[in-house]
Amino acid sequence: MGAYIIRRLGQAIIVLFGISVIAFVLLYAVPADPARIIAGPHAPASVVAQIRKDLGLNLPVYQQYLHYLWHLLHGNLGTSYIYHRPVINMIGERMGPTAELAVGCWIAELLFGIPLGIYTARRANSKRDYIVSALALVGISIPVYWLGLLLLVVFGFKIQIFPIGGFGGGAIQYLVLPAVTYGITGAAYYTRLLKSSMLDVMNQDYVRTARAKGASENRIIWRHVMRNALIPVVTYAGIDVGYLLAGVVLIEETFNWNGLGMLAYQSIQNQDIPVIMGTVLLLAVFVVIFNLLVDIAYGFLDPRIRYD
Repeated sequence: MGAYIIRRLGQAIIVLFGISVIAFVLLYAVPADPARIIAGPHAPASVVAQIRKDLGLNLPVYQQYLHYLWHLLHGNLGTSYIYHRPVINMIGERMGPTAELAVGCWIAELLFGIPLGIYTARRANSKRDYIVSALALVGISIPVYWLGLLLLVVFGFKIQIFPIGGFGGGAIQYLVLPAVTYGITGAAYYTRLLKSSMLDVMNQDYVRTARAKGASENRIIWRHVMRNALIPVVTYAGIDVGYLLAGVVLIEETFNWNGLGMLAYQSIQNQDIPVIMGTVLLLAVFVVIFNLLVDIAYGFLDPRIRYD
């Protein structure tokens, strides 16, 4: 396992390097000029040229990337063009709200999706299965921002049970509506994925053998079926939480949640390249880390999986 982890970490470095190159090139392929945005639409060309020189934007793209990579290797993500603050500090300030939102949304997805997946798998092809599957399809199809606004109107304005938005600094009442919104839409994927995986496992020979030996249905489900059926769910959950930690733009925008998603969205609008690069690399790091954790979890869920 140790050798496998070291090998995967080496691959992760290569992946992150490739992502940084692609992101940097794509950002500079965009026709918008950060210097013009900073100077304003009516600034003279001389002012724009001076800003471009001060920021190093007048250098060839490869030189700009090498400078960025050199600073990145020293733990420096650069300085925001717009706010003139270290990018790492700006990201650090948004990590707390984003982590809280990500954990809440992820738990809500699992609380809704896993039980419904088990329920529909155990009652496959029944009327209840069809109803839950139809509701899951509706959940996948509902736009997140529309559902969020609907919950805000009902539970924020009409009934006034929860706040209408904002980050409450750890207060659970501020987290409920964003988490439920994402949980309803995201749980549909877990429901359908777990149901499909369980039905596949329940048709295996060892499950039929357990039934033939007289094992109870609950014992079969929890001891024999779930460990193998959870492998694709764990895969999706690992990737999902990585994306959540990088910020959920629509959720944060709808509920005025000042997290990484909002920071990335505002930076794209302002062509604040250092901040965009910082958030992109952070997303890549989270996805890589949680993919590695998922691979390690496989060995605990299924002892037949070994890493050579």
